[in-house]
Amino acid sequence: MKQLILLMIGLLAVLQYRLWQGDNNFSEYVLLQTQIEAQQQSNQKLVARNQILKEEIIDLLSGTEAIEERARNELGMVKEGETFYRVISTESRDQPFNP
Repeated sequence: MKQLILLMIGLLAVLQYRLWQGDNNFSEYVLLQTQIEAQQQSNQKLVARNQILKEEIIDLLSGTEAIEERARNELGMVKEGETFYRVISTESRDQPFNP
């Protein structure tokens, strides 16, 4: 009986050593869990971004409004018959004119 108790204590010591000091120990487990959570959050942001891009692609393929909007915003294009007005901020008006 005494040998069985000593064997159990020895086995417990080995298992405790592996838990705290061995390969794949508890501290590594906690570190990996935090890295997994960070990666999952990053993945969720990327999935949302991809969904927005997919919707934009579908919109560009299905209609002309999105193409027109992009041409206006990114390329500064104006429709025929429209008048283009450029608004200058008040900061640039306060500065003296230097030709």
